[in-house]
Amino acid sequence: MENEEFRRRAHETVDWMADYLEGVEDYPVRSQAGPGDVLNQLPPSPPEEGEPFDDIMTDLDSIIMPGITHWQHPSFFAYFPANNSPPSVLAEMIVSALSVQCMIWQTSPAATELEERVMEWLRDMLGLPKTFTGVLQDTASTATLCAIVSARERATDHAVNAKGMGVWGDLTAYCSTETHSSIEKGVKIAGLGRENLRKVPVDVDFAMVPGELEKAIQEDLDDGKRPVIAVATIGTTGSTAIDPLREIGEVCKKHGIWLHVDAAHAGTALLLPEYRWMVDGIVMADSFVMNPHKWMLSNLPCSAYFVRDPEALVRTFEIMPEYLRTSEAGVTNYRDWGIQLGRRFNALKLWFVIRSYGVEGLQAIVREHIRLARWIVERIEASEDFEVLAPVPVNLVCFRYHPAGVDDPDEMDRLNQELLEGLNSTGKLYLTHTRLGGVLTLRLVVGQTRVEQGHVERAWELIQRTARQL
Repeated sequence: MENEEFRRRAHETVDWMADYLEGVEDYPVRSQAGPGDVLNQLPPSPPEEGEPFDDIMTDLDSIIMPGITHWQHPSFFAYFPANNSPPSVLAEMIVSALSVQCMIWQTSPAATELEERVMEWLRDMLGLPKTFTGVLQDTASTATLCAIVSARERATDHAVNAKGMGVWGDLTAYCSTETHSSIEKGVKIAGLGRENLRKVPVDVDFAMVPGELEKAIQEDLDDGKRPVIAVATIGTTGSTAIDPLREIGEVCKKHGIWLHVDAAHAGTALLLPEYRWMVDGIVMADSFVMNPHKWMLSNLPCSAYFVRDPEALVRTFEIMPEYLRTSEAGVTNYRDWGIQLGRRFNALKLWFVIRSYGVEGLQAIVREHIRLARWIVERIEASEDFEVLAPVPVNLVCFRYHPAGVDDPDEMDRLNQELLEGLNSTGKLYLTHTRLGGVLTLRLVVGQTRVEQGHVERAWELIQRTARQL
């Protein structure tokens, strides 16, 4: 494609993007495609010769779009959001055009130095300690893996990196029973082993019980094992439970183990000073992660990982092949700050978003989402047929349909599963579920960039109407 055609096609594509965002509500929120519907329309072999761009765009509309679940739809209430915004989309276009490899300072000084400054901005915007230093990872799963490996190396004086796991016996890790599955995956990848992950009991609000953490650590010590890391969650995936950070930090400090804080979704609420109670005790943490690509209007991937001791991180991951040696002194080479060597210029979109909205603009959006979630809670609490199943500290509402006279647990699970499937099949909204205390629970997250009062009102009306038809 020559440059002039690229220019013309780029304008057409931007028009397509703007039309899509403007008309996204015309699509069913969750794709209505069935298994194989897309695959069966794709030829089994690639084309021998290049095809016209118009044909590609036609197939995008006719084949691909019916198989898309629209995360940018304002009635997307499922999982946690994966938001974007116009400034972030425009930044992504520039990132794609530049296509720089941000592994070391020399390969793009601006990429490194912008990331340094933007992470300082974000740290201060969230009210984190000035002693924290930040780096962008792709996802919270990667950031958590970095924390587990760093904790492993600190506990073994970096001997595992040198000699392998064999000489150290059992290294143990701790999280609550409500912690995200990435913790278990990270423990497996880091070589600690799934059987050495202790899942600590939670209280009635689904938050980790510090006394149970202390008990689990002491039992492992008595058994000759070596505790290395505990993960506290600020906003669990199931219910956005808030683990008591200060008390957990005291336990970790007592035993000299790494404390990692997973605030992947709810961390965005720290933009609001009135929500910083959630991280009381953060000064005791060794690492912290939150995802601007969830609730802070920045396209995925964009995960902010902060560490108290960057030297521990660098010492864990640094490696110096001759082909990466450069002569600059006193510069940051982010290839040593995580698992990846190849790195995208993700700081650019975060810079665009923060500058476009400003701190006050981002705060206003987050406050409005929390208000809308509270609106739903009030309606559920006033209803005779629905009940809230967990505290709602931020913007996730966990609830179920509980009609009068139906108390059998299996029957209620069946009704709520039918309700969930009935709602999602309409294409008018998208919810997901979890289990809290063994109870099938519907999850409604108010966090999509474009969600407004009317979308929440229509969702509640549809939920009630569908439930009463069961």
